[in-house]
Amino acid sequence: MNIDKNQILELLRSQGDEGRAQQAESELPDQVDTDRDAGLLSKFGIDPMELIKQLGGGGIGGKLGGLLG
Repeated sequence: MNIDKNQILELLRSQGDEGRAQQAESELPDQVDTDRDAGLLSKFGIDPMELIKQLGGGGIGGKLGGLLG
């Protein structure tokens, strides 16, 4: 599943993790593929499978709090 990098950055910032967000901004591609980029997502504390579940359940707005490890 492809996810816009800005959604990932928003998630990290919403968790008060500006340092990780800045690092992710420079390392993640504009479109994050949850399969191809699973290692990068894990590096930033995001479980790709949980992210997919949330997106499949009607979007990510306000529902991402439990995705960070």
